[in-house]
Amino acid sequence: MITEPNASLHGDDPDVGLFTVLREDGSADPSTDPKIPPSVLLSAYRHMRRLRLLDARMILLQRQGRVGFYGACTGQEAVPIATGLVTRDSDWVFPALREQSVMLVRGFPLRAFVAQVFGNGGDVQKGRQMPSHQAGKSVKQVSWSSCIGPQIPQAVGAAWAMKLRKDPSVAFGFSGDGATSQPDFHAAMNFAAVFRAPAVVVCQNNHWSISVPTAKQTASRTIAVKARAYGMPGVRVDGNDVLAMYKVLSDAAERARSGGGPTFVEALTYRIGAHSTSDDPTRYRSDAEVEAWKKKDPVDRLTKHLRRLGLIDDASDKALEEELTAEIGAVVNEVEALPLPARQSLFDDVYAELPWNLREQRDALMALPPAPSH
Repeated sequence: MITEPNASLHGDDPDVGLFTVLREDGSADPSTDPKIPPSVLLSAYRHMRRLRLLDARMILLQRQGRVGFYGACTGQEAVPIATGLVTRDSDWVFPALREQSVMLVRGFPLRAFVAQVFGNGGDVQKGRQMPSHQAGKSVKQVSWSSCIGPQIPQAVGAAWAMKLRKDPSVAFGFSGDGATSQPDFHAAMNFAAVFRAPAVVVCQNNHWSISVPTAKQTASRTIAVKARAYGMPGVRVDGNDVLAMYKVLSDAAERARSGGGPTFVEALTYRIGAHSTSDDPTRYRSDAEVEAWKKKDPVDRLTKHLRRLGLIDDASDKALEEELTAEIGAVVNEVEALPLPARQSLFDDVYAELPWNLREQRDALMALPPAPSH
C-alpha cells in the first residue's frame, strides 16, 4: 500500500502544509534541518551562484542579438541545483524550461552547455534544438519540448523501464504549474501510481503559466494535493530553500529506489524575471509582487545560512564571484568563435544506413560552395 512520506514534511495538513528548513535570518529550524554536510552546502552555493551569473550573461547576449532565445532560472535556482546534488550517475532527468542546470551539477561541461545556447559547432546536438533546450546523453538528461508537459510521461515511461529491468535508478520528471492542467500530466501520474514506477515528479510552481496565474488555471487548493487522487504521496516544499529541496528530493528518490513507488513534489517558488526573452512580465504582474518574492531569494537565503555557519565571508564571496565571472566570460569568448555545425551533419542520426534519396540530397548539398563566413 502506498503511504505518505514522513509526516514532518507536511506540517499539520499535507494539503496545504509547506516543508521548510531555512528561516528568514538564515538559521535552520532544528526540527527539520537535514544536517547536510558542509561540502554539499558549499557545492550547492557555488552552483547556484554560477547559474545566477550565467543566466544574466546569456540574457545580455540575447539582447545584443548574439543568441536567439533564452529562458532564465532567476529565483528558482534551488530546485535544479538540489536535484543535481541528489541524483546518482545512473538516474535520468527529464527537464522543463528551468532545469537545464541539473546537467551542469552532474558534470556536463560549461563549454558544451553554452555551445547549445549558440547552437554552433561545439553543440553536441549539432545545432538542432533552439537555445535553452540543453541535453546531454553523457549525463542522462533529455531535451525538453516547448510543448507543455510531454516530458512527464516520458520520465514515467523511463522509470517503468527501469523497474522492468530491475535497475535501481530513478527518473526525475519536471513541469511547471501550468502543465499540471495538461492531459500529459494526468496520464503520467496515473500510470506512475498504478505501476509504482520509480519516478520523482516535480512541479515548479512559480505562480505564472507564462502570463496566467495559477489560480486561473486550476481550482485545486494546492498542486501537491492532486497526488492523492492518483494514489501517490504529494509533498509541498519551499522551493526557495535548497536545504528543504535537498531533503524532500533525497527522501523521494530513496523511496523510489527501495520499491516504494513515485512521489509528487510541488516546489513553491517564483520566477523573478521574464518567462523567457520573448516575454514582458510587466504586462501581467505587479512590481510589488516581484519585490516581495525577491526577499525570499534562494541564493540570498543560502548565503545567510553559510555565513552563520562560518563557511563563507566577504572575502571568499568576492573571490568566488570573480572566479565564476571569469570562467563564464572565457567560455563565452571561446564558444562564440566556433564555426557553425558541419552542414553534412544535417543528414546524421536519423538512419543507421542513409537511404539512396537522402544520399543524393547530401551529395547535392556538399557540391555547393560553402556559405560565406561572417
